Amino acid sequence: MRRLTGTTTRVLARGMLQSRYQFGQMAARCDAETGSVMPKHIFVTGGVASSLGKGLTASSLGRLLKLRGLRVTMQKLDPYINVDPGTMNPFEHGEVFVTDDGGETDLDLGHYERFIDEPLTRNSNATTGSIYQTVLAAERRGDYLGKTVQVIPHITDEIKRRIRRLDADEVDVVITEVGGTVGDIEILPFLEALRQFRTDVGRDNICYIHVTLVPFIGPSGEQKTKPTQHSVTELRSRGIQPDIIVCRSEQPLSDNLKRKISNLCNVDENAVVNAADTNNIYKLPLILHEEGLDTVVCERLRIDAPIDLAPWEAMVAKVEAATRPVTIGLVGKYIDYQDAYLSVVESLRHAGIHHGAKVTIDWIQAEDVEGLLATTRLADLDGIIIPGGFGDRGFEGKIAAAGFAREHDIPCLGICLGLQAMTVDFARNIMGLAGANSTEMDPHTPHPIIDLMHDQRDVADKGGTQRLGAYYAILESGSRVHNAYAEPVISERHRHRYELNAQWKPRLEAAGLRCTGMSPDRRLVEFVELDDHPYWVATQAHPEFKSRPDRPHPLFRELVAAALARREARAPGLFVVGGNVGGNVGGLVGEVGVA
Repeated sequence: MRRLTGTTTRVLARGMLQSRYQFGQMAARCDAETGSVMPKHIFVTGGVASSLGKGLTASSLGRLLKLRGLRVTMQKLDPYINVDPGTMNPFEHGEVFVTDDGGETDLDLGHYERFIDEPLTRNSNATTGSIYQTVLAAERRGDYLGKTVQVIPHITDEIKRRIRRLDADEVDVVITEVGGTVGDIEILPFLEALRQFRTDVGRDNICYIHVTLVPFIGPSGEQKTKPTQHSVTELRSRGIQPDIIVCRSEQPLSDNLKRKISNLCNVDENAVVNAADTNNIYKLPLILHEEGLDTVVCERLRIDAPIDLAPWEAMVAKVEAATRPVTIGLVGKYIDYQDAYLSVVESLRHAGIHHGAKVTIDWIQAEDVEGLLATTRLADLDGIIIPGGFGDRGFEGKIAAAGFAREHDIPCLGICLGLQAMTVDFARNIMGLAGANSTEMDPHTPHPIIDLMHDQRDVADKGGTQRLGAYYAILESGSRVHNAYAEPVISERHRHRYELNAQWKPRLEAAGLRCTGMSPDRRLVEFVELDDHPYWVATQAHPEFKSRPDRPHPLFRELVAAALARREARAPGLFVVGGNVGGNVGGLVGEVGVA
């Protein structure tokens, strides 16, 4: 092989730089030719440690920009090699958030939707696995014309393509969070793509935000900036100079510490933003605005748009003024990792906001329920929620919880697997069908009340093959769910393979279980409920994905209303805000606690 001379190397380098510059200029010209306006891009990276709150920081910034009248969308780039989180254990990854178009995505997309109040799509989440899958498929098709496929440029180009596919005329700003931590080996291609992106779109169209940790060292009684310094040094070694550093800390940072970080990390002093711990995540946008985050971002991106904080301030005021206590028992399989139920928890919080209630969650391991029936723990609850899950572990406990709620008039909401558990309880204990079960749990059950969907019977692969995304349901007029939604036809997101066996529907209804929501073709049961109960309602869908802090989901709203009615009926001396406990009770909001 002929060795390249220094001159030859420099010529090749200049050619590569010129090619990259021309690519960026070409992108800009294409936008000019089509008349579309290129959106601004904000990238949020993290350092020092995981779980610092990059997602909440990005979401809060998105809300602040929306309060400035900007049109915002968001996405998450995840460095793990799974194609998507759909097949990952909840203890590994937490909740899988489902989009309207059936994307199984990272739980941070739930934060994004709740804060910016915009429906996202599967395009808002990309993983290393999905990126390599696309590149390898292109190589097999011969798209690269025999070239050697490499991390640079092929993988980095695909990463940039994933970022740019959110560009649209109706979008002003795209916020992209990069998962993982600077210094992780799997994050390197993403950082390189972000570095190149600055040349592609122009310096005035991009802003880099780095979230780091400023820990408090107990023995010395000091907050230390060294981890932040090292994290920024690592990021700069990859060619990215952050425009803004968001410092996570237990207590507020002093001006001297901010000045020190500014000097040692080469950012303006007003670009060192402190995000100290708060017990109310919905207050975070106001905290970051006070620190000047959105102001600095707008200056960096040359955006001139005034902000109106009044709507968000009003909502936060309701959260902080909550007074009415209510306790909801969450009967789950994955309670040791509570992020597995993140959207359920936030939906309960939103319902509390509507009713002026401080919702406390009693986390109940489903496997322990049968042993708790003789105690007062379940009886003392104001309401019960039975969320989704997979597999037979804990299913009998969910059935027992559903039966206890039914027998003792405790308001109960079942979600996905929760509907299946509540239906099995009804079949066994009201209809007398001993051994009734789901074929997922017992393939040989004599009474398959819950069965595999017909279009799932020949499915072999696990990833991305469930009934996923938004589906319509027609609600029975006058039913609880119809009254809650106040709409005859609704749309909810789904993630399941098993369903209520349609062959059993007539017998279940004859025994008193109302199937009050059906798919448009009348084949699938989407909602069930009981008449002679304060609130015993279940859905095959996942309504928690569509709840918002200022617009609680109707099913959660009515669950908390019924739970408040139960609590206040048992303690009649309590003052009821608004004079009633129905779905339209006005008042203040409570945050979710943990029992």
